[in-house]
Amino acid sequence: MRTPGVSTKKRMVASLIAILVILGGIIIRLGYIQLVQGGDLQAKALDQWTSDLPVTAKRGSILDRNGQSLAQSASTDTVLLRPNQIKDGDAEETARVLADLLEMDYDSVLEKVKDKSKGEIWLKRQVEREVVQEIKSHNLKGVAFSVDSKRYYPMNNLLCQVLGFVSVDGNGLSGIESKLNKYLAGTDGRIVSEVGADRQELPGGTEQYVEPIDGYDVVLSIDYVIQSFAEKHLDEALQATGGKKAMAIVMDPSTGEVLAMANKPDYDLNDPPRNDSELLQSLSRNSCVSDVYEPGSTFKIVTTAAGLETGVITKDSTFYCPGYQIVDGQKIKCWRHYNPHGSETLTQGVMNSCNPVFMEIAGRLGKEKFYQYIDAFGFGKKTGIQFDGEEPGILMGIQYVKNVDLARIGFGQTIAVTPIQLTTAVSAAVNGGTLYEPTLVREVRDQDGNTVESFVKSSKGQVISAANSQLLREMLEMTVKEGTGRNAYLPGYRVGGKTGTAQKYEDGKIVSDKTIASFVGFAPADDPKIVVLVVVDEPTIGDDHGSQAAAPYAKGIIQDTLQYMKVQPQYEDGENELATVEVPDCIDLDITSAAERLRAKGLSYTQDGVGGTVVDMLPKPGAVMEEGSIVLLYMSEKDDDTKLDEPVHSGDEVEVPNLFGKSIADCEKELAGRGLMLDASGEGVAVSQEPNAGESVSVGSKIKVNFGTGQ
Repeated sequence: MRTPGVSTKKRMVASLIAILVILGGIIIRLGYIQLVQGGDLQAKALDQWTSDLPVTAKRGSILDRNGQSLAQSASTDTVLLRPNQIKDGDAEETARVLADLLEMDYDSVLEKVKDKSKGEIWLKRQVEREVVQEIKSHNLKGVAFSVDSKRYYPMNNLLCQVLGFVSVDGNGLSGIESKLNKYLAGTDGRIVSEVGADRQELPGGTEQYVEPIDGYDVVLSIDYVIQSFAEKHLDEALQATGGKKAMAIVMDPSTGEVLAMANKPDYDLNDPPRNDSELLQSLSRNSCVSDVYEPGSTFKIVTTAAGLETGVITKDSTFYCPGYQIVDGQKIKCWRHYNPHGSETLTQGVMNSCNPVFMEIAGRLGKEKFYQYIDAFGFGKKTGIQFDGEEPGILMGIQYVKNVDLARIGFGQTIAVTPIQLTTAVSAAVNGGTLYEPTLVREVRDQDGNTVESFVKSSKGQVISAANSQLLREMLEMTVKEGTGRNAYLPGYRVGGKTGTAQKYEDGKIVSDKTIASFVGFAPADDPKIVVLVVVDEPTIGDDHGSQAAAPYAKGIIQDTLQYMKVQPQYEDGENELATVEVPDCIDLDITSAAERLRAKGLSYTQDGVGGTVVDMLPKPGAVMEEGSIVLLYMSEKDDDTKLDEPVHSGDEVEVPNLFGKSIADCEKELAGRGLMLDASGEGVAVSQEPNAGESVSVGSKIKVNFGTGQ
């Protein structure tokens, strides 16, 4: 037997090493494939021989406090393509049918139909069931369907900024839809089935169905009937005043629950302007919680409450109004500086909305005590309402507050609030003194109606005493009966409230011709069931004061809501139920004829335009209004160069009536009957006029009248 030579041994060793290296490489490669790439390869393999279609969970509904659906989901389908199952000769016909029925571009659909590189393509989501049935009737190969869901809003525009909207995928993008998305969304299910290389289901193959878990229902504190009242009267306010936007909140002061929250202008939730992001952002903004403004005289409620609670004033405290007050060398005028209020009690000061009275109260409080109550009422911080994007308002740091700043804060300047802050604070001031965290969401329920989570808020503490709250209610009721809030007076109902007319700033400077008009009221005054705030931003038609541009529309909301709540009117001695009349048709009439026709019905008017004939009117002919109400007439001619103090219609000479002591509504009624127009300034009753009573002027002339409140 021959012994291998040295060279042979070396070759054998080299071969063995080579084999070991190759085996080692194979083992390493197999280990890498199995351990590192195994999961990915297994997933790819699984994808090749299984079809995994999602089953969209049904999104929970959003309901009002009485169970009325405000947002709901309906079952739809997703249309899918499996190009490998579509024969080349059938591609054009398949694309044509799908493009026609799905209202899609033919070339785009054809491109997807011919794309053999993809096993499955989502063609269109949220397709209505009747369309799907039509597609199925054509027996198209390579077309599949998956269960989907689409969001519907039965009330269209109603509560749109609060509800918000969802994406095509069903995720909340704004409003309650976004805030409570984790409750509403649910968990999607899936259908998993075995398929062959051509993506067709295998005969006898297994199929697994994972059932989706539907979302929970969300119950709001909103009452959709009261919401509809608020939106109706805001529409009227915008049309009548030419305002930039308007907001309204109705709150139950005994719980802090929001019964209505409205913003105008608005949009249809079923057709949001998704292609115009700037417009969509503007229209979907909930200004009631996200925008701040100077509250003006409505803030005097807080100043009065703080003064009463600290004892620096009492109901019988007396003040003197010379028409202004000098603070830190600055002369701050009363709104009725041209005819000072003179001596007045606290009640008269509230009724008169006299600025020097509230500057005096703020001075007596001092910044430390005043800020203590401003904080206690919830200003300068978020209220905690269940809504994203809430602003805390703007409150000057106490260390920077000078006496002149303190004086201005006393009557609602140099401080900015949100509508929800003010409504919450006023609710505390009149409900007996308890501050509640405002509530927009009551609870979350499962599909069986069981409560999953409750959001009812508890008290945040006693801000003022019940006795001082009652005293404040009485003064604010007198303000509506006899003071600056008379346009919110409702025969048979005890209404309290306060008007506000605030200045606007641009680039840090006051804009002289832009204001924010507001009114906050409550009823019944002895036991408030509702607090109503109406804010009109930049009214441009007629009087821009809160008494004219906001109070009448808050009155409408209060009246409708109390009647809906079945609160029966209780008429006092000498108080009569308001008579109602039908609005006559004034279209195509000149201003004189229209005025005569309205006067015959006991109605007065204001107009948009300076001559010609009436081309439109608000309310429309045939509508029912209370006697003494104001009808807005839109004239055919509009001349921006015509001055307000020039005659707007030539014609016969008429005698100017004596307007002293009459309300704005009565003055408008009196002048309309003579074919004249009112140019009003101030609030309350007529204290001076120009031209004087007895003078002769042309029909259509404007009569300048200053309004104030007698002691």
